[in-house]
Amino acid sequence: MEERVRGVLAQRALETLLQPIMDLRSGRPVGVEALSRFYQQPLRPPDVWFNEAASVGLGIDLEMLAIRKALEILPRLPSGLYLSLNASVETTMSDEFRDVVGGADTDRLVLEITEHTKVPSYALFLQRIQDLRSMGLRLAVDDAGAGYASFRHVLNLSPDVIKLDIDLTRGIDKDPARRALGSALLTFGIDAYNASMVAEGIETAGELDTLRDLGCPMGQGFYLGRPGRLRQPAGTNAQPGQAPSPQPVGQAPAGRATPLPKAPAAPDSPAEKEDLSVPERHLEEYAQLLAMAAEIRDVQRATTARR
Repeated sequence: MEERVRGVLAQRALETLLQPIMDLRSGRPVGVEALSRFYQQPLRPPDVWFNEAASVGLGIDLEMLAIRKALEILPRLPSGLYLSLNASVETTMSDEFRDVVGGADTDRLVLEITEHTKVPSYALFLQRIQDLRSMGLRLAVDDAGAGYASFRHVLNLSPDVIKLDIDLTRGIDKDPARRALGSALLTFGIDAYNASMVAEGIETAGELDTLRDLGCPMGQGFYLGRPGRLRQPAGTNAQPGQAPSPQPVGQAPAGRATPLPKAPAAPDSPAEKEDLSVPERHLEEYAQLLAMAAEIRDVQRATTARR
């Protein structure tokens, strides 16, 4: 495994594809997510590569290669689009990440936290996030609704962007339980944090229509645009709002893409003693969300048992 990963690092052998993040009302792109693809044998999904790299102590190295290659594309993006980068907590805490990202146009960057396990110290992590936000970087929490860890990230990090998990989006037009939980999460994210809400994994017209009806402002998925290469060559001046991936939904109107809200003010300093509990002001909402998630699991298990 180490030999394979070191080979990728030495040759910079990964490709960055971009998947559009769309305004669900206007059908125009507001941003793109950078996704890494590996074509070395044996062919395996990106998460397998990153997991193997982490298991041999090269996780930060491989993530930083992916981030560097994504940042090379940023100057070529239409000026109205932001670029979303994926990074684990360990990579985000590294000085290399801060130095590399700090040298880019941070006002156009969103950091997606990909960590699904317990954060060792929210106090230290909040301090790093505060530092990055002071540079203009915005924070997104991925896979909201997928489990306990994602809820904890939302409640403790006050993200600028909350991305609804693909398992919640899939079939939301046909499943009342998913619609109820999706509606609750949308209300919670918008009312509690003024967060930009993004539904991941939209693959059908029915899912898109339902999410629009629920008030979800943004989304991404194969129905809206598959991951692809940036269309215009380096040095050309693309028009703002031009989709970097083929077949966006509808016609993109002229003008700049809708900007994300500014990051909420971070506390002056992290707590001296780490508090891993849910903030008291959110206890009731958190309990309701967990109860709804439990109801969804019960419905799914009952449906599986009947089959």
